[in-house]
Amino acid sequence: MFRRRFWVSLALSVPVLFFSEFIQDVFGYTAPTFPGSVWITPVLSVVIFAYGGVPFLSMARTELENREPGMMMLISLAITVAFVYSIGSLFLEGTTPFFWELVTLIDIMLLGHWMEMRSVRAASGALDELAKLMPDTAERITESGDTEEVPVSELGEDDVVLVRPGASVPADGEVVEGESSVDESMITGESRPVGKEPGSEVVAGTVNQDGSLRIKITKTGEETTLAGIMRLVDEAQKSKSRTQLLADRAAGWLFYVALGVAAITAIAWVVAIGFNIGVLERVVTVLVIACPHALGLAVPLVVAINTSTAAQNGMLIRDRIAMEESRNLDTVMFDKTGTLTKGEQGVVGVETAGDWSEDRAFEVAAGVEGDSEHMIARAIRDAAEERDVQRVSVSNFENFRGLGVRATVDGETVHIGGPNLIEKLGIERSDGIAAFAEEAGSNAETVIYLVQDESEVVAAFALADVIREESRQAIEALHAMDIEVAMLTGDSEDVARAVSEELGIDQYFAEVLPEEKDTKVEQLQSEGRFVAMVGDGVNDAPALTRADVGIAIGSGTDVAIESGDIILVDNNPLDVVRLIKLSKASYRKMQENLVWATGYNVFALPLAAGILAPIGILLSPAIGAVFMSLSTIIVAINARRLEGIDLSV
Repeated sequence: MFRRRFWVSLALSVPVLFFSEFIQDVFGYTAPTFPGSVWITPVLSVVIFAYGGVPFLSMARTELENREPGMMMLISLAITVAFVYSIGSLFLEGTTPFFWELVTLIDIMLLGHWMEMRSVRAASGALDELAKLMPDTAERITESGDTEEVPVSELGEDDVVLVRPGASVPADGEVVEGESSVDESMITGESRPVGKEPGSEVVAGTVNQDGSLRIKITKTGEETTLAGIMRLVDEAQKSKSRTQLLADRAAGWLFYVALGVAAITAIAWVVAIGFNIGVLERVVTVLVIACPHALGLAVPLVVAINTSTAAQNGMLIRDRIAMEESRNLDTVMFDKTGTLTKGEQGVVGVETAGDWSEDRAFEVAAGVEGDSEHMIARAIRDAAEERDVQRVSVSNFENFRGLGVRATVDGETVHIGGPNLIEKLGIERSDGIAAFAEEAGSNAETVIYLVQDESEVVAAFALADVIREESRQAIEALHAMDIEVAMLTGDSEDVARAVSEELGIDQYFAEVLPEEKDTKVEQLQSEGRFVAMVGDGVNDAPALTRADVGIAIGSGTDVAIESGDIILVDNNPLDVVRLIKLSKASYRKMQENLVWATGYNVFALPLAAGILAPIGILLSPAIGAVFMSLSTIIVAINARRLEGIDLSV
């Protein structure tokens, strides 16, 4: 709306300015005259006032009803006084209309509010994204054992449904038949698929992977875990408080100042010279000059440049207020998986036995796991590539569900698998391998064994979610800014403690259920903390919206992105530090601009009132308008300086 009205009003303002007597005098030209040309300026000004000024008058009424005068009342006061006085000047001798000032004032205010509204967050689509996780239909098993496709809304408790590989679970339930792994990252944010067997619980919206499952429904509709998360997101969004902009508060104060100065001006001049048209001009000049173009642009200009600068540095701003308030953060809470860590398994340690070297162990293990798409296989292959190790050739590859894999290497049988494989083969580990496995277990790391000839464990690999190198730098930088760092995870106490100690995190919350994450944010807030939440999963969505500033990792789920106030495109925790630096720099620019904008008024209002009239200095409306334009130019130049800010960490 502001954009459309700005362009229309700007187009109509061109002839108003061209035919304005003041503009002609300033630039030394004479506009052509023709029958009716004298009415071009007043008629178009009336149209611009009615079309471009009405939104401000409408919003001013709301401020008036709430008894909270702000920018809208100040703008409305100025354009109304300018409009009425200019119309009146057409019929009163000795007065000078300033229609050109009226239309440029409306144009600049429309531009400022268009820029401001562009940066306001769009309506959040988090709930829509959550709803997309749910399938529309399900395959219900009938009494005869056949399947029938029914809408999910028709499912009831104790119904049994068939969930094929690749399909989404339609409702919360319990596995009654079949074995498979289920991708629960949409709900938990954790990267590792979870094995399911009879008796295991499954959650609506999660995705079945490699096996068919028969599931007995235990919860439907509003009772499901996903529905509960949707409610939390909705409640947290509604709980956000309204924040007043600095410019609005300044405008509110200026509104009262303008009325006060105008009243004093009127009384003083009437007492001094009696009431005449000159007194009216003084009062009008005060009221029009009280609405500075610069104050209307002081914040929107900085916001617009802030938004583009952030985008160039991998930060997308959805909520302007959250961006402004990031400067006040004293606590940043990170989700662990996919945020501080890469969200994927990596080899973090290796131990060999006998005369086997680490390189030889990786050559064989990477060769045996060469064609597997399992995350552990990928981790071993990636580790081998990092070491520049070539895979051996293998044959007779076989996969054993729940145990591991087997292949032939140089005529010898080689197995790779976890503790179940060792137990199945009845093999004893060497003391070194056993101690390595015990230490890895205490750090909640997964241990995979390389077995030769079904008789000897020749190597063990410890795997864990790999910590991002940027995480260490980010936490150090946050500590340098006197900001505490907390970590939130659904992982075990051992994993949380190990990661926390390695990164130097101040506080961590382990084994947190999806529905509990936002309560941890609330817990910190109840201690008086100003909290940012950084996360990437659906279960992070309520916490992202509950936090004072919600920061979503860009490669995370759509729901987390829709729930965040700010999105980090590059999955880099260092961007949190850059965000805070940019927020502080932007706030400084806003303060500087507000000082310039209001400083103009401190200087211009007394002159407009005629305080220096005794020594022959009297500010005319036209000269006051020129000063106003200079103030606007200074504010614009100062805002542009934000583009050159150094955000390096």
